[in-house]
Amino acid sequence: MPPSVPSLSAVQATFAATLFDEWITLGLTDVVVCPGSRSTPLALACAQREALRLHVRIDERSAGFFAIGRALATKRPVAIVVTSGTAATELHSCVAEADQAMVPLLVLTADRPPELHGVGAPQTIDQHQLYAKMVRRFEDPGVASLESSGGWRDMARRLWLSARGEHDLPGPVHLNAAFAEPLIASSLDLPDPQMPHSPREVAALTALDLSAQRVLCVVGRGVGPDVVQRCLDMKWVVLGDATIRGSLAYFDSIVRSESFIAQARPDVVVRIGGLCASKSLQERLRDWRTRTIAFDGAGFVSDPDRLIGETLHGLPDKAPPADDQYFQMWVDASNLVEDWLKTEDDDDADLTEPMVARISVSESSERGVTLVVGSSMPVREVEWWASTRTSETFSNRGVNGIDGVVSTVLGVAASNSAIGLIGDITLLHDVSGLVDGLGSAGGSCVLVVVDNRGGGIFSFLSQATMVDRERFEMLFATPRQHDLRAVAQAFGHQGESVSTQYQLRDAIRRGLEHQGLTVVVAKVPNRSRNVELHEQWNRHVMALVGDGW
Repeated sequence: MPPSVPSLSAVQATFAATLFDEWITLGLTDVVVCPGSRSTPLALACAQREALRLHVRIDERSAGFFAIGRALATKRPVAIVVTSGTAATELHSCVAEADQAMVPLLVLTADRPPELHGVGAPQTIDQHQLYAKMVRRFEDPGVASLESSGGWRDMARRLWLSARGEHDLPGPVHLNAAFAEPLIASSLDLPDPQMPHSPREVAALTALDLSAQRVLCVVGRGVGPDVVQRCLDMKWVVLGDATIRGSLAYFDSIVRSESFIAQARPDVVVRIGGLCASKSLQERLRDWRTRTIAFDGAGFVSDPDRLIGETLHGLPDKAPPADDQYFQMWVDASNLVEDWLKTEDDDDADLTEPMVARISVSESSERGVTLVVGSSMPVREVEWWASTRTSETFSNRGVNGIDGVVSTVLGVAASNSAIGLIGDITLLHDVSGLVDGLGSAGGSCVLVVVDNRGGGIFSFLSQATMVDRERFEMLFATPRQHDLRAVAQAFGHQGESVSTQYQLRDAIRRGLEHQGLTVVVAKVPNRSRNVELHEQWNRHVMALVGDGW
């Protein structure tokens, strides 16, 4: 009697189970799943594995950014499973962010089998290379068959290694897997595991002599605290964006001082990672046109002004210190600003946008809680006016958009505690993230929402002065009249409004003691007043640091 031939549905179930078995071996811990029929084999395969934390989200766009948050928090690839059709297209924005921010994602889209394409079948679109060049690797194996089973683990490994950046920069990868009905079956025996792969080793540059030189190091996204500490140990002045722990504080206002900058020209500029938000710093770098070295061991180095003349791999393991006097000059300037800003601390004082950022950073640092900062004004307020960050800080600075930030914060907080700092428009833009909140993962999350009645960043741009007020408000500021506290409560979360420094600190502390999501709406002066405040503070800092040089 000839052996029975396994059903196609059983082969498909085995294919999906093999993928997750291999990824678990490689280190997968989290999978984000959106409900859908065609993706059933993938959803069941991961749900059956106790080693995986499953996060079910009903909105694919929100789910994608939630997955980014989990990848940032766990520092490893996270898988996201969606069904076919528009569900797959909903991931475009998160794939773009993961691409630019070098966040490892395994994007798993279900697809219809070939015979259903081009004949008007429902929920069927061309998903081949759907995300184009934004993914590090694309695989479209077609409908699973026993004949192809020998390559399933190898394909899973290729996708994992590509997401991790073994052969390129870390980032998203895309598996488009076609499944034919019926979609539910028990899996067969899985193909045997392969021999473990040895990860690549990147040799560090061991000989670079910048001893006694005035070294300014500009550090952006994707750079860890160990790299920053090595730079500081070599007496390099580190100016970093809002996510960089150990960066010199207040450099944006310091570099505006002509008298300080006249004495602060570096001999060498070192670039690592992405850009800072500070336009003032970028202008100084363009004006100096000094020797600029990029270290690409920490990932892609941003250089839109084409200032980099040398690119080297890795950082020196040990090197003689740079000019200590130059290093101390910057530290002293930062300390002057810190001492002055401490005089602005007043429990009874009304909140301002810079103070909301300062309080959010200080509370995250004091409690060792991760901070996630939204784009537009929040990331700038943290970079410009917050003290040196000591806690882990994340921000979606790949494409710098406000899309999905609420969901990213929730993803980071899903198994830990986190503080999110965002604007009011950002909350409304990603309000669907509130539907699932933290899910069943537990943890505490405080979402601080700066309520300045509109998009505050536009008040700092030329549109604010070149477009008449009514049209500016309609087209750019886009104020909305929603009660943000009530919005949070409508989704079953805690919500409260605060207007003083003490109230904000107290609300954050209470929120971190609460299991679940707390939305704290920080009432601040109008956007025009915020511009005036920045101008006033910048003038004060320029005078403060300029007097000593």
